[in-house]
Amino acid sequence: MPLGIGIFALAFLGGAVSKFAITPSWAKEYGVQWSDELGTLKTDIPYGDGEANKFDLYLPKDGTKDSYGLVVYLHAGGFTSGDKSGDREMLSWLCGKGYVACGINYTLRTDTNNASVYSQSNEIKAAIPKAAEAAEEAGYPIGKLAVAGGSAGHTLAMIYAYRDAAEAPAPVVLTFGAVGPSCFRTEDWDNYGFDRNTEESNHGAAGLFSVMAGAEITVEEIKSGAYLEKMKPISAVDWITPESAPTVVAYGARDRVQPFKASLRLKAALEGNGVDYQYFECPHSGHGLQNDNAVYRRWMETVEAYLDKYMPAARGGKR
Repeated sequence: MPLGIGIFALAFLGGAVSKFAITPSWAKEYGVQWSDELGTLKTDIPYGDGEANKFDLYLPKDGTKDSYGLVVYLHAGGFTSGDKSGDREMLSWLCGKGYVACGINYTLRTDTNNASVYSQSNEIKAAIPKAAEAAEEAGYPIGKLAVAGGSAGHTLAMIYAYRDAAEAPAPVVLTFGAVGPSCFRTEDWDNYGFDRNTEESNHGAAGLFSVMAGAEITVEEIKSGAYLEKMKPISAVDWITPESAPTVVAYGARDRVQPFKASLRLKAALEGNGVDYQYFECPHSGHGLQNDNAVYRRWMETVEAYLDKYMPAARGGKR
């Protein structure tokens, strides 16, 4: 039962971007203005036939290393809006640390197309090898890979890191991000009332989940639990294994956009599989993590520490 853009967009209205409305002074350490002093920025490199199938590549100033870490950061926007350019400061910061950084656009859901979280995840899967190939062609061979993002981008990053890592062009050694839905179980989606198991709530769940999965899900499948198999391709939690990449995440306990209970399921899966992870709960915050400055800062400091641990800047020259 396909739904129009209305419910899909409304489901994530008001929380598309996981960042402070007012940026605290310390956060400027993790977002810098792009400058040619940082390296070379290549924009709108195509990776497919779709109008949105383009990525930006940030190449660090020092091009003499034997190998580089590639950090992909995927934009927020509730799967219906946003652009890679919105993360330029974050990507510039990563480039300044010596990483090849990449922002990727993907086809956004509109009222005139059938884009879904599933189709978007497959576009990301197609784009990342192209980004690694473009870096190699520019003289920056990729040895390790990290995938990250905010909100919708975080969901897509987790799907790639857990579901698609085996097909990545380099070992996926880290994933990080904030407030991205990690799984789709009606009992977790209480912020939309899907846990009530009423005729109305089951219709709502079937409609929204159908759009997100890109597959028809019936009310009967919601009632029986059969819908879970159709949601698995976009449920990052269901792909976590003991071999999954180390993970750093942050969630707001008062989030009304993405279901907080789903983040607890993510935490349990990481713990149960022995994955090296750090989970930060912002107890006073919603989707923007706006009311827990100290926790937000610890999350960003931990992201940097995990980058340094799992993707240290390569040493040695090739020229």
